[in-house]
Amino acid sequence: MRFVVQEHHSSHLHYDFRLEMDGVLKSWAIPKEPPVELGIKRLAIPVEDHKLSYIDFEGKIPEGSYGAGTVKIWDKGEYELLNRDDKKIEICLKGNKLKGYYTLIKFKDNWLLFKYNTPS
Repeated sequence: MRFVVQEHHSSHLHYDFRLEMDGVLKSWAIPKEPPVELGIKRLAIPVEDHKLSYIDFEGKIPEGSYGAGTVKIWDKGEYELLNRDDKKIEICLKGNKLKGYYTLIKFKDNWLLFKYNTPS
């Protein structure tokens, strides 16, 4: 399955982390650059699912439209789903910048994204 991280310059710079899952792009807004090293945790705010065709989108979203601003692909690649339930998603990312094992953990209404060591 595929993933993409889109750098989104809208009212505030953030990164849209999207996983191809359940026939859509499950999506989270990450306020700071996604973690490429161990020990860094990032807030991941769930946003609406996007159509699969959005995985290659780069360009300008016009003023007055939802998400107005410039979008460019920061990283993309494939991923392997290792484990998934309502409160945790474990994946192995195979991108140019994001490589290795990552977890999304749900807490309250948001999620945390972080990189972890190879599972034993």
